[in-house]
Amino acid sequence: MTLPEKPDPASAISEAIRAKRERKTGIAEDIASLEASLLADIETFDLDAAERQARREASTSGAAGMSDPSLIFPEIVPASLPRQPTARAAAVEPEEGEPNTDNGSLLGRLRQQAESLQREQHNALAERTTTNEAIDQALKHLFFYLHDFVQQLNIVKPAIPRDYPLLEQYVLNQITWQEGFADYRTQSQSAGALVELVIFSYRLIGAGLPVVERDGPRVERFRAMLFDYGLPFTCKEFKNERSYVERAEFHISSEISVSARWRADFAKGVLLLETRNLERLGSAVYTIRPQAVDHPLFEAFGRLVLGQPNQFRELANRS
Repeated sequence: MTLPEKPDPASAISEAIRAKRERKTGIAEDIASLEASLLADIETFDLDAAERQARREASTSGAAGMSDPSLIFPEIVPASLPRQPTARAAAVEPEEGEPNTDNGSLLGRLRQQAESLQREQHNALAERTTTNEAIDQALKHLFFYLHDFVQQLNIVKPAIPRDYPLLEQYVLNQITWQEGFADYRTQSQSAGALVELVIFSYRLIGAGLPVVERDGPRVERFRAMLFDYGLPFTCKEFKNERSYVERAEFHISSEISVSARWRADFAKGVLLLETRNLERLGSAVYTIRPQAVDHPLFEAFGRLVLGQPNQFRELANRS
């Protein structure tokens, strides 16, 4: 029996090496062929044609309802810009003369309230401005009158036929004009520079008073009254062994200081005349509307200062 021949190991190894080389060569040839095909496709690729194809596909998808509605941005139109009414909106639009249904909405009511409030504020500001200007003009004319008035009185120095009762048996009388002046004050420039105060003040001299004696608690009460009237005085106190004031003697000067302050109250739209020792010893306040401040009122006030018959109160109370 003949045994099969065993393959030669050296020839088997040679066959394997040759087969491996042939396989690598085939793979390299396949790669080179693929690269050449890709380069050819790139050179022949038409970019414009691809874009046109993409648009056609997108249009086709949108028509078929394939587009995503969440990607569509809503249109934002300001309320002040008119909207183009659609056929349906035009059909339900209220006819002329019918109430606007938007007024019943929250925004419509707020808009009406804001407009009404703005109109009220504008009217109030205009009225206040007119009143303030009237007060300013009234005080200016008043100052010019009083300035000229006091200059003449400082030269003439007339007698003032008025009595100033101090106590039951003590009266300041035989009064004569001594000296006076008039001045005014304005607001700051930022506030409008309106005249807000006219000051008219003067001093009177009367006959001397006898010494006034007070005792016990009446000493301090009488002292406070003299301070309130602005009357200059000296006081001689008599105390007991416990340093308690039993009585006092008051030597009162017969000099009377009179003031009349015409002050603007812009918040209330009036003038306040604040007087001290004008008609009598003590203070008084008059409320006067700016429309009542005119030349007849100036003349009546001048007669009041000089102790002559006048109608100042009636003219000052005019509306």
